Amino acid sequence: MSVDIVVVGGGGSGLAAAIEAASRGASVVLLEKNEATGGSTGWSVGSITATRTPDQKRRGIDDNADDHFTDLGLLAGRLVDKDNLALRRLLTQNVTETVAWLRRHGVEFFGPMPEQPHRQPRMHNVLPTSRAYIYHLTRAARRAGVDIRLNTRARRILLDGPAATGIDADTPAGCRRFLARQAVILAGGDYSGSSHFKALYGNPALAAVPAINRTNTGDCQQMVLDIGGEVLNGDLILGPVLRFVTPRRRRLFQVVPPWRSLTFLMRMALHHLPAAAIRPLIMRFMTTVMAPEASLLRDGALLVGTTGAGIDIGGGPPGLAVAAQPDNTAYLVFDQAIAERYSRWPHPVSTAPGVAYAYFPDYRRTRPDLVHSAQSLAALAARTGMNGDVLEAAAGAHRLARASGGSDLPPPLARPPFHALGPIQSFIVLTDGGVKVSDDLRVVVHGERPVERLFAAGSTGQGGVLLEGHGHHLGWAFTSGRIAARNATALARRVPADA
Repeated sequence: MSVDIVVVGGGGSGLAAAIEAASRGASVVLLEKNEATGGSTGWSVGSITATRTPDQKRRGIDDNADDHFTDLGLLAGRLVDKDNLALRRLLTQNVTETVAWLRRHGVEFFGPMPEQPHRQPRMHNVLPTSRAYIYHLTRAARRAGVDIRLNTRARRILLDGPAATGIDADTPAGCRRFLARQAVILAGGDYSGSSHFKALYGNPALAAVPAINRTNTGDCQQMVLDIGGEVLNGDLILGPVLRFVTPRRRRLFQVVPPWRSLTFLMRMALHHLPAAAIRPLIMRFMTTVMAPEASLLRDGALLVGTTGAGIDIGGGPPGLAVAAQPDNTAYLVFDQAIAERYSRWPHPVSTAPGVAYAYFPDYRRTRPDLVHSAQSLAALAARTGMNGDVLEAAAGAHRLARASGGSDLPPPLARPPFHALGPIQSFIVLTDGGVKVSDDLRVVVHGERPVERLFAAGSTGQGGVLLEGHGHHLGWAFTSGRIAARNATALARRVPADA
């Protein structure tokens, strides 16, 4: 099969690249190995951090891309020397138009919300969920004539001398060759679901930790390595982190269709209704997708496995200890003193920066499946399927350890009723190892040679840029996808990329 542009990956960056290329007159085929488009974009919380948006202007916020560039560097902290400043500038200078482009395709946002150390509120949260991106962009791609091939896994980059000419891929009908007259764009996501890459670039202990998106197996990174490319910042892995299990039944905000008329009304309601009226809706979102705060453990909560045995965290992250459990499952056990402490500011159970805080009563009200309470540890064990004797022993050892540590907080697990939050599991959220790219997002091999007609975007083409904080990974996904397509089609037509 021969087309102008071959795009690998049907997440946010791949869809953005395909739509942009098709809008510039190119024929496009998009190869997605899963049964549907979505990628990690469809799993994300959904925020995009941007400046100079209509949302900022309505609130009288005077902001600019240069300040965003500087503040993004502050978020990088001690890692700042590993950053790719050219790509950071590419993001902050172009993400404003990305938000406008998404809106033109039907995506709606609420915000902007503050997040330190950003000097201005910049975080725009998608409505109702990140499914809206995939819903609207998949429809836009089909309207633009993009040929979306599902269940099609890219295996090899085809080269003719210094230029990429296509992709070999596995399809339901067998191996097939997709030839590109103009360019190939790699947008296959990260390698959070690859045991091999997590062990190679992180450490062997991470290999068995499951990913939020288990199908992100670094296929594009591997194809680039096969032709002499390299992965930058491969050791930057977000996780393992703890997450409450999702409810068995989908919540209302998860099933509301992301139609433009509905999301517009949602935005108006969020901006104009009293906080007391909208807080219950926000809490249902918070208690479904957010993680428990680490301060619960510092303040005396006990982390136990499904048998009731205490989980030894040691000096490592709790997520790694939970992932080492045979079923990757744990509970937070605490008494009424901690329940009351985490029922009001400044001690939330979960936090969404700039959006809201969820306290213990919020979980009891909106996620009763996660909250278990009883007047004794033995009764609590019975309610959660634990062994009562094992849980009692773990609690006793925990009290002794806290007492010998000299904590100034009340003795843990001393005041009934007793509570358990869970089940909780451990996941790798994402990996930041992207292939090395030039400033125009062409893939670089053998140290310094850009491959002609081969571009990368999103997590695949992260190229060393650091995307710390909220809202930058999605901003980079859509922005880099569009720019890669713009550069690919402009190069083919020998006209300026911004024409």
